[in-house]
Amino acid sequence: MTAASAAPSVVPQAPSLVRRLAGFLYEGVLLFGIVWLAGMVYGVVTNQRHALQGAVGLQATLFIVLGAYFVYFWSRHGQTLAMRTWRLRLQGPDGKPPGPLRAAFRYALAWLWFLPALSIVSFSGLTGGGAVTVVVIAGVLAYAALARLRADRQFLHDVACGTRLVDVSRFTGSGP
Repeated sequence: MTAASAAPSVVPQAPSLVRRLAGFLYEGVLLFGIVWLAGMVYGVVTNQRHALQGAVGLQATLFIVLGAYFVYFWSRHGQTLAMRTWRLRLQGPDGKPPGPLRAAFRYALAWLWFLPALSIVSFSGLTGGGAVTVVVIAGVLAYAALARLRADRQFLHDVACGTRLVDVSRFTGSGP
């Protein structure tokens, strides 16, 4: 038996829900700059003069830009900038960062964080900013809470994609 095979196998654990939500919020702060820059470039390139002019094109552009950000970082490093800060890592079934196709699939399915709540807002006819915000926050928290129903504490989009969010601080001995 070699020394490598005699070493105990460390199974990476899912980070706490609080840490994942903190990373989620921090990711939103970082994405603000990306969305702002992409929106500005879109407005200049399309000569957009009014917020509702070209809104669908802007939304499609932002969807693609955000997708490129996430797919790049997830498939290359297994971590976005916010995930590095919070010592979270995304891995595929083999323990390595997911490939670009799996990362793109995860990005598309990760919109489950928002789509049910946004559908409720759309079908209910809510228009006030405060009410919409409350519904979206409640939807995000409800989706996050679903992870507690699973023994491995993984989100539904990770289960569907065959990916896992793991706590890296256990391997490095540090973390927030």
